Amino acid sequence: MKKALALVLSLMMVFSMVSLVSAEEKTSFKVGICNFVDDASLNQIIANIRERLAEIEQEKGVTFEIAEDNCNLDTSVMQQIVANFIADEVDLMVGVATPVAIGMQGMTADNQIPVVFAAVSDPLGVGLVDSLEKPGANITGTSDYLDTAAVLNLIFAANPDAKKVALLYNPSEDASAAPVAAAKEILTEKGVEVKEYTGANVTEVMQAAEAIVSDGMDAVFTPTDNTIMAAELSIYEILAEAKIPHYTGADSFALNGAFLGYGVDYANLGRVTGDMIAAILVDGANPAETPVATFDNGTATVNTETCAAIGFDFEAIKDAFAPYCTKVQEIATAEAFE
Repeated sequence: MKKALALVLSLMMVFSMVSLVSAEEKTSFKVGICNFVDDASLNQIIANIRERLAEIEQEKGVTFEIAEDNCNLDTSVMQQIVANFIADEVDLMVGVATPVAIGMQGMTADNQIPVVFAAVSDPLGVGLVDSLEKPGANITGTSDYLDTAAVLNLIFAANPDAKKVALLYNPSEDASAAPVAAAKEILTEKGVEVKEYTGANVTEVMQAAEAIVSDGMDAVFTPTDNTIMAAELSIYEILAEAKIPHYTGADSFALNGAFLGYGVDYANLGRVTGDMIAAILVDGANPAETPVATFDNGTATVNTETCAAIGFDFEAIKDAFAPYCTKVQEIATAEAFE
């Protein structure tokens, strides 16, 4: 009996050692990426995640098998995508934008698949993490937090006499709630008339833009709202022809025709997200102990074509914005980043 027990214990130790060695020597990883919507900023993030992971493959001799999908603003589709990732036994999921990150967190709470989010504006406010320093669960990621006051400063740097400011956003997007509330408070304290315009799809956003023109607003503010971003190519000419500048929370808006995009470098955000993915899968970092990455969002991107259409001089605008930005750069209208 003792010999049999000793044999069983020996075999258990051998199998444990084999399992440990196998885990330590793992060099191939499955990563599932779900995008919230097809827009320039989010697509740029994913492109740079892929680029950075390809570099890490060469640097560390590992392989990342990437499955990518897009729910196109549809929560039920997003849930199916996440369910597919779970069924495929991915090693890690990437949720691009707040709604996807929230969905992934809820669906991985039991199985503890690591989740890395990208471009979540307020991860603490929406309950994704316990703190930015120690997320506290199976999730961490990169934040594109927007300094709302900094964007609003640019409105008055360009036009000190602005009296009527429109807030254009989708009320269903969690990322828009905090900056819109902050904008209302800041503008009201300045004695500026504030009016909200909302839309949940391109048609509604176009109707909102036409209402902004009809109401004679002096400027428009939109945070990092993916619904408005997806509609920007359809509305920028409506606003520009009415000489109404659109101030927004990402350079992709300016790429798609808005007068100004202010915020983080999304290409860099994507690369940092890639580093976090590799740190968790290859180096064994614990998401619960991995701080959320935040960025300096002091770059103002001005669409020079829209700037001219509105009647502004770019060099004068650049000088006016300089005290409020770490950098002012120019861009021309296009559908996607090159």
